[in-house]
Amino acid sequence: MPRRKRPRLISALPETTELLPQGRNLKGETLMSFEEFEAIKLSDYQGLEQAGAAAHMQVSRQTFGRILKLARFKTSQALVEGKRLIITGGCYTMRGRGQQRRRCGNK
Repeated sequence: MPRRKRPRLISALPETTELLPQGRNLKGETLMSFEEFEAIKLSDYQGLEQAGAAAHMQVSRQTFGRILKLARFKTSQALVEGKRLIITGGCYTMRGRGQQRRRCGNK
């Protein structure tokens, strides 16, 4: 039996949780978790090194690297294939909210 997933620390939920391609027929959807979005935000948008971003999310650098790789793949898949990108779910804890545990799952 696999170990239970430990919630990852995120700073806030994204303001936009769905991106739609314009000018072409939708070819499906890609789901991205809130912690994958947080990894993209910390690394690519805010420019943090992986070690610093991993500390921010309270995960190991290797775990952060895996989360980031998956987030980048999902983003590129949505762009290249013209899919709707939906940011939802995951297993996370919100920063600054008394470390409340959120439900671990897709929704």
